[in-house]
Amino acid sequence: MEHTTLISTESAILFLIPAFPLLGMLLNGLLGKRQKEATAGILASGMMFLSFLVSVTVFFQLLGMPAGNRSLTQTLYTWMAVGDFSINVSFLIDPLSAVMILVVTGVGFLIHVYSIGYMKGDRDVVRYFTYLNLFAFFMLILVMADNYLLSFVGWEGVGLCSYLLIGFWYEDMEKAIAGKKAFVVNRIGDFGFMLAMFLMFATFGSLDFKTVFAQAAGSPVGTTAITAITLLLFLGATGKSAQLPLYVWLPDAMAGPTPVSALIHAATMVTAGVYMVARSNILYSLAPVSLGVVAGIGAATALFAATIGLAQYDIKKVLAYSTVSQLGYMFLACGVGAFGAGIFHLMTHAFFKALLFLGSGSVIHAMHHYYHQTGSHQDPQDMRNMGGLKKYLPTTYWTFAIATLAIAGIPGFSGFFSKDEILWKSFESGKLIIWAIGALAAGLTAFYMFRAVYLTFHGEFRSGNGHDHPHESPKVMTVPLIILAVLSVIGGWVGIPHVLGGGNQIEAWFEPVFAPARQLAAAAELGGEPGSGVELSVMLISIVVALTGIGIAYLFYRSKPEIPARVVAKAGALHTLVYNKYYVDEIYEAGVVSPIQKTSDFFLWRFFDVKIVDGLVNGVANWTAAIATKVRKVQTGYVSNYALIMAAGVVIIVAWLVW
Repeated sequence: MEHTTLISTESAILFLIPAFPLLGMLLNGLLGKRQKEATAGILASGMMFLSFLVSVTVFFQLLGMPAGNRSLTQTLYTWMAVGDFSINVSFLIDPLSAVMILVVTGVGFLIHVYSIGYMKGDRDVVRYFTYLNLFAFFMLILVMADNYLLSFVGWEGVGLCSYLLIGFWYEDMEKAIAGKKAFVVNRIGDFGFMLAMFLMFATFGSLDFKTVFAQAAGSPVGTTAITAITLLLFLGATGKSAQLPLYVWLPDAMAGPTPVSALIHAATMVTAGVYMVARSNILYSLAPVSLGVVAGIGAATALFAATIGLAQYDIKKVLAYSTVSQLGYMFLACGVGAFGAGIFHLMTHAFFKALLFLGSGSVIHAMHHYYHQTGSHQDPQDMRNMGGLKKYLPTTYWTFAIATLAIAGIPGFSGFFSKDEILWKSFESGKLIIWAIGALAAGLTAFYMFRAVYLTFHGEFRSGNGHDHPHESPKVMTVPLIILAVLSVIGGWVGIPHVLGGGNQIEAWFEPVFAPARQLAAAAELGGEPGSGVELSVMLISIVVALTGIGIAYLFYRSKPEIPARVVAKAGALHTLVYNKYYVDEIYEAGVVSPIQKTSDFFLWRFFDVKIVDGLVNGVANWTAAIATKVRKVQTGYVSNYALIMAAGVVIIVAWLVW
């Protein structure tokens, strides 16, 4: 009884985690421009820090519980109750959601602080921090909800906030269109999520996680209903987490402020789809067809986006396609049943990718101010205009380099442990093609990321005027870089595999969440063979592949920089195809967007609007005018006529009453 009371007391603070960002949004939104610019940033950052402190507290509360009972639930109120159907506004914190709230609030706090320096002087900075806090609130609702419907509220909320933040500088038409594109493409995926919920309710009579998973666990493997539910959920995930074919919004989302890119595309929104698939692990373990689709789409996306990253020169576009590729890695892991490895990579990716985006923001910030001082109109994001920034931006360089080593999978850095775990699990599962694609994508990642480092920070400064140069960003921007750099090194140490003498604590941490799905997969013989001594060999191959990519990048962009031009000339049409991102946007424009617009123009405007709507309105007006023309003839203007009509009316009324 005493233990139950303790858990109840611990659960009582869960609502504070999303409440603090919501409060920050309300205060900044209500105060508006009546407050100072710095006050808005400090208020928003402070609320995120308080949310992070509560998240840490809850994490340690879970850590102190028995491994099999690590779960806290707080129900605020009954949201809706219709017959036997009931949905509560309830929060669930277990090992999976605990990691998510730490990532969202911790990395989110650092991005908020960084934004104080990056957005300094912007006339709409209060609106910016209002949106940023609102985004964090919805993301926390998404990962803390204990049912699909409440999670969908957060899912839609982050979609709305992405539109507001990507199109933050909406007076620029290109940026406004990018925000609209993100919103529309996400709606396609959201339609799949909604259909999944409808089918889930029809199948299980509930949308509550525990109820749905408990009922599903007793179902046979491969049922049509569960397969359809999981495929529809994955359709939602392909939109939110930018997978083929719905990835096209994410590269264009670079139009927003760089801290927004770090928040949306590293730590929060784009990981929502991975989280939802991992949360639904029991359902996916009962749907081998869906698992195959998830693994296939993830692997294809990882390789496809990595090839595009090879030829881009916009530093943020390189990171955008890197994000798409890394998300593919996470889905690859989930598709082979390694849900824990997928979430582990989600966590480490949040550290080094947020650092890469913020580092690129520091570079862009410095180049923008340099061009402003020199009167130049060059693109501050084009790496061809950079070079030699290592000596001018030392903190930015070293932190960016650490993040690059992490994403390349160099041993000792966080990305190595999570990436290696994914590759090993895919190899262990027997899906050798998936493993080979993952290994190749890892090599390409190492190449294009070090290409970015060499083009940006090494060599000679290519925009110099001989007497001026860019300067390092202020401390409010560089301190978050340093903290994220530390996390990019040590963040993966919780997942050191057994073969290297580690205990793989992250796998043990996720055990209560993913063990039932693993048992179902084992019972259905969906898993791979047990691990063997080949794990070290597989690990060595991945290291060699990464080092090969780095070596080629060094050869091309440091040792013999004339080689890339020759390669481009020799590649010809192939390079043009990759540089133009396989013309996917153009294909969508010609095959989807333009036909819909033309069809809408004809049927909704020329036919429906003109013929039906305007015809109906004009018809009513003409009919009214015709009647009025007839009726107005009784208005002769002669008083005797009016008196006669009144008398006749009186006679008729009296006759009616007498009769």
